[in-house]
Amino acid sequence: MQYVQFGVGEESYGIRIAEVHEIIRMQEITEIPNCQFYVMGVINLRGKIIPVISLRALFSLDEDVYSKATRIVVVHHQEESIGIIVDRVYKVTTFHDIQPPPERVGGINGAYFTGIGLTESELVGILKIDEVLLRD
Repeated sequence: MQYVQFGVGEESYGIRIAEVHEIIRMQEITEIPNCQFYVMGVINLRGKIIPVISLRALFSLDEDVYSKATRIVVVHHQEESIGIIVDRVYKVTTFHDIQPPPERVGGINGAYFTGIGLTESELVGILKIDEVLLRD
């Protein structure tokens, strides 16, 4: 199985490539009042309005200035497209071993992860999109 590997803060994460619709450059986000703290607002993607969330906010990291490397990973979830802001996208990869996640991963609830992917040089948290996007 292939994964899109990306970075948020100092950590690496992955999402199954089958869940990723596209990866776009950062663009202006229109704020929506009275949303969850991690919902940054919405974007217009070729005439379709897409909500955008911040993994930094969701993972209790300080928001950072967006850079040239900042991307929005657009995923399909329950017949809807949702954008996820990430600091940088690395590559499409496979993992030679995937271990079950611990209860907490670096201060983040382990329920957000389907597992931890092992590469030759690092550990990559594989996100469970249902948990990340359906969070209350």
